[in-house]
Amino acid sequence: MDVYPQSAAGVPFTAAYIAAKGDPIANLQEDLAAEQKARATYEKLIDLCRDNPDVIDPLRYLREREVVHFQRFGEALRGVQDKLADKKFYMNNNCK
Repeated sequence: MDVYPQSAAGVPFTAAYIAAKGDPIANLQEDLAAEQKARATYEKLIDLCRDNPDVIDPLRYLREREVVHFQRFGEALRGVQDKLADKKFYMNNNCK
């Protein structure tokens, strides 16, 4: 009932970092949390390396990438929530 990540050769991934729950909202919430944790980690590293611009620049890039990923996952979550909120009507035209 969920994603089944595998390599191009068809070998399934068994990594513990795949947090698929069978629920798209739970999966996207997990993704959002992971992006925020990564962003916070990069910010802490940037604070530790204030005097080294050769280190700070790549860390800033990685932090911004996490922000963009967070935004995209947020958009996906809103799309899923909107889709699930749509009312579905079924009509039986055979009724007289």
